[in-house]
Amino acid sequence: MEKKIKELTLLLMYLTSWNEDIGLGEVRSTWKGYPFDTINELTDEGLIYGSHRSKSVSFTDEGIKAAEELVRKYLSKPVC
Repeated sequence: MEKKIKELTLLLMYLTSWNEDIGLGEVRSTWKGYPFDTINELTDEGLIYGSHRSKSVSFTDEGIKAAEELVRKYLSKPVC
């Protein structure tokens, strides 16, 4: 169950994310209004990063790939 919660949290974070220009390039950011334990696990796994003081986090390249796989897993309709 915890794996599914983590997957769905990452998926929701991705679906509510935006591209942000930080001067040295663009990052994909999202609000971190989710359980801190889940946010910490996603950070430890290298899928997101950001300051503990910030209200938002950014996706790593690995995090974007994982989130896009979750979009296909949970939101793609089967082709008949």
